[in-house]
Amino acid sequence: MSDAHKSDLLLVVVTLLAAVGWMFSKEAVLMMPPLLFMAIRFLIAGGVLFLLALPSLRRLSMDQIQRSIGVGAVFGIAMTCWIMGLFHGDSMGEGAFLTSLGVVIVPILARVVFGEAQPISTWLAIPIAVAGLALLSLENGFRPDPGQLYFVMAAFIFALYFTLNTRTANQRTVVNKHGETIEKKKVPALPLTAMALLTVGAVTLAESAITEPWAATLTNPPPILYVWVLASAIIATAGRFLLQTYAQSLSAHSHGVVILILEPVWVALFAAVWFSESMTLLQIGGCGLIFAALLVNRWNALRRALKGLVKMKNTPQSS
Repeated sequence: MSDAHKSDLLLVVVTLLAAVGWMFSKEAVLMMPPLLFMAIRFLIAGGVLFLLALPSLRRLSMDQIQRSIGVGAVFGIAMTCWIMGLFHGDSMGEGAFLTSLGVVIVPILARVVFGEAQPISTWLAIPIAVAGLALLSLENGFRPDPGQLYFVMAAFIFALYFTLNTRTANQRTVVNKHGETIEKKKVPALPLTAMALLTVGAVTLAESAITEPWAATLTNPPPILYVWVLASAIIATAGRFLLQTYAQSLSAHSHGVVILILEPVWVALFAAVWFSESMTLLQIGGCGLIFAALLVNRWNALRRALKGLVKMKNTPQSS
């Protein structure tokens, strides 16, 4: 198997781990305060990656550290909205599709905030996504429930996080207020992820300390809670990010952007099996439109992926 094929296969596993993470998280927040759960989950996951990234962390400059913490702070706010959506929402499948709107929002932010040109497919995807969001809201007569609102807010903030994370992970040139050109060095993926996850843990811990009661969780937690927290931290967070980083390192032309779109589909399927969730026709239609918007938004990447698969299939294999 070629490295490109390995990369694609591993990224499918990444989407499965991400989807299973929704299940673990839902189980955990049924037994403990949601923000406290996020704090423990991300501090454990960030700590594991911090130990693995220690040699490269020592070589980072103060500017690289500050930018990584800034990315983590935005990520922390996004995860706060996400976990509150999961806590208040009635449908995980619906929530996964709403959160995936961030993929559509990313290029809009890149255009508006950073002036980056975007393909026509981006602008075609927006009205499709809005139509899907409208169908999901029809269930309550255009009065979205708190879970939906939290998931939509998470999508917008995730889009900002993805944009900042990409810029931090790549070397770029900026001009300061004195007109001087400065080279911003990229932050390697592993230390960037470790610091971002630890920052998420710190942000949600502070939020939890201010707004949530801890006594019941700390004094008499049910034993199964340890399973859900550790599974979320080790498998669905540290393991997922490590596997994703490794998969993307295998191929410079990975089709990861397309493959990662599968996550909300897996979440909807797992939620149906795990929690016996079902969707109305309006919800299915809304989720279908959002998924269509994701595909339209990533049409160029999808087309390249299909061409690459056809090319590899038609290329004679050496014995």
